[in-house]
Amino acid sequence: MLPLVIIIGLLAFVSTKPCDTDGSNQELLLSLNKNLLRSLATQEGLPNPSVHLALRLSSHHNLAKERDNLNRLKNELHNSIQSSLTNSQPVTGIMALYSLALKSSCYDLNTITFTVGDKSEMLLTNLKKQMEQEKEHIAFSHRPLTNYYQYSLGVLALCVSGIRVNNHVSHKLIKAAEHNNFKHGEEESVDTQAMAGMALQCVKDSGFYSHNPAELDTSLEKIKQKLLESQRTDGHIGNEFSTGLAVQALLAMGTNVEECAASMEAMRTAARSNTYHNPMAISQTLPALQKKSYLNVKSKECLNEDDSLVLEITGPTVAPSKTEVRVMVEVVTSSGATAAYSVEVPKGSSLLDALNLLSMKNVGFTFELESSLWGPFLSAVNGEQARQSDRRYWHLSSDGIALTEGVSDFKIDKVQKITIQNTSY
Repeated sequence: MLPLVIIIGLLAFVSTKPCDTDGSNQELLLSLNKNLLRSLATQEGLPNPSVHLALRLSSHHNLAKERDNLNRLKNELHNSIQSSLTNSQPVTGIMALYSLALKSSCYDLNTITFTVGDKSEMLLTNLKKQMEQEKEHIAFSHRPLTNYYQYSLGVLALCVSGIRVNNHVSHKLIKAAEHNNFKHGEEESVDTQAMAGMALQCVKDSGFYSHNPAELDTSLEKIKQKLLESQRTDGHIGNEFSTGLAVQALLAMGTNVEECAASMEAMRTAARSNTYHNPMAISQTLPALQKKSYLNVKSKECLNEDDSLVLEITGPTVAPSKTEVRVMVEVVTSSGATAAYSVEVPKGSSLLDALNLLSMKNVGFTFELESSLWGPFLSAVNGEQARQSDRRYWHLSSDGIALTEGVSDFKIDKVQKITIQNTSY
């Protein structure tokens, strides 16, 4: 699931004091940093390289916990990627994030290898081959093997690691920006615009692209304008969960951040409201709030790091509400056929809790989940799949408004109608 996902000094209201200088903002950053560190102990499934990357880009560290997490990445995530490679499954995005996470810890990437067939090759060599496969897929199908978000991550990871990115690989990304191909369905994907912007900015800074530098500049300017045009009246770019990456990209592309901007303030407001309780969301937002981007990994030295981050003992969890609310669930299949259900759930339950309760009622509703860095997502409903390999997914909406959170994060706090629709993109 990809999803999935941002500073605009030029369009922002101006404040008389610099960003992030007052104590409350510093406390907020520290709180987010601790929440991200705390998630290492509660995360389900494989360790998330995006979380590690954000912890390493942060100003404060718990080096012991970060070392333990690095070891988990090198074992558990590494073995998972190896398994995917053995089964000829595309791994561009997760391999790119893995390499960025390792580099953020100043780990020697030349010591990391994968075996394909009977041949063992270094991580970055494998990533270059993944990018060649992606590029060839664009040549005959006009789209990557995965998607342009993962393609951009691949370009960024290679470039940040000092690997010369093939001009033809960069050119495909430049052309995709030129032809407005960074979409999810019919809508512009802010996350993809942002990742492509960081990738192409790295390529520009490195001097790798010699085919047509003016073309590269034009694409970067177009991406920047797309991000600026996606700013909402409340300051968020796209939505609350795409703003972190968008801000990272704008910072990387040289947007002025001397004065406080609407997007930065929007992220702070959302953070104080606990909007970013998902570790993946925090991992993309925290670097932006600290005025950093994934491009900062390129110059990371891991010397004299602050090791002061300590986690306090947390209090008991709040007991679930006894108040129940009714949820109507509508399933729309790929053929347009619909089925409707109803279930009562405790107020504050997650959508996943609601679907589990509904499935236990034996009314014919069933579902299956797959894991992602953002948490579980629906892969099959009532026996029908919506697979990424078929360019389909289950689109979720509440009372006609698309959800910006996944099934485990979205909370049911009132009577509503949830629509689950098999959708192409």
